[in-house]
Amino acid sequence: MNIAEIAKLAGVSSAAVSRYFNNGHISDEKKEAIRKIVEETGYRPSVQAQTLRTKKTKMIGVIVPKVASASIGRIVEGILSILNGSQYQTLLAVTQNDPKKESEYLTAFDDKQVDGVILVATVFTSEHKRILKNLRVPVVIVGQRLSGYSCVFHDDYHAAYDLTKLMLEKGRTHLGYIGAILQDEAVGAERYRGFCDAVRDMGHEELVANSVTAGFSIASGYEKAGELFEICHSLNGIICATDTMAAGVMQYLGEHRIEVPGQVIVAGQGDSDMAKVTAPPLITVHYSYEQSGEIAVEMLLERLNKGKTDTKEIKLGYHIVDVEAS
Repeated sequence: MNIAEIAKLAGVSSAAVSRYFNNGHISDEKKEAIRKIVEETGYRPSVQAQTLRTKKTKMIGVIVPKVASASIGRIVEGILSILNGSQYQTLLAVTQNDPKKESEYLTAFDDKQVDGVILVATVFTSEHKRILKNLRVPVVIVGQRLSGYSCVFHDDYHAAYDLTKLMLEKGRTHLGYIGAILQDEAVGAERYRGFCDAVRDMGHEELVANSVTAGFSIASGYEKAGELFEICHSLNGIICATDTMAAGVMQYLGEHRIEVPGQVIVAGQGDSDMAKVTAPPLITVHYSYEQSGEIAVEMLLERLNKGKTDTKEIKLGYHIVDVEAS
């Protein structure tokens, strides 16, 4: 079968069939006639032929740092919820937190392997910025703000600020903070800045020194909890940059027979399932990860299908989840 034969069976022109497969404008009557023939014959257009003719691959490249992450998983779910209902397929690249690998995927996708890229970003190196500047396909960045590019990101600063303020209002004036690397602008730098500004504004500037940096794992959260207690022996509250780190802190406290929340109260960020299954549940921050993925796809499809080239920056809100208060 080919387009001409489909057109003959449907009683329409070959151009109408071509527009049908390329999301062009045709009447509902012709669309239904073509749909019936396609369904009866099981015809599928050649992807290779379409690519040669239209210079479009109908593929979207999605680059993520890892898959074993609740937040990344929710972003990808949001992306797929939109892409799976479109004419585009997804090519997922996992970098395992390797900036060099991320750069390699950006370069490979730019070589017309995909029509557009969604980059779930963590750290921007000078190499990233160089590649992004020369990218020939449109890109939307999720999770970080980078000036000059379309981005969907979260209000990490105010979320951490409000979380810290809440802990101090609960009487936890001997706080410690376990953060991420500061090269990660959102989860590392912005959340730590929110913590520091909150303790200063609440009259507890000395707490800024009670901070350590952890990796994105339970094991690292466990290890850094021990380091934090060496810095400040009288801790009665610990705030973590992620729920995963906070779960490691909970494990440490349990093994050292430190009562939660009586002696030490623990807060994470991310509102993951992990935050709900700890005993007691973590105080945490809900970020709209699924929505960020959905918005990113919509922004990219707008550029691909409608030819829009304006740059957009969208910052999403948050809310604190506190089981104690409910």
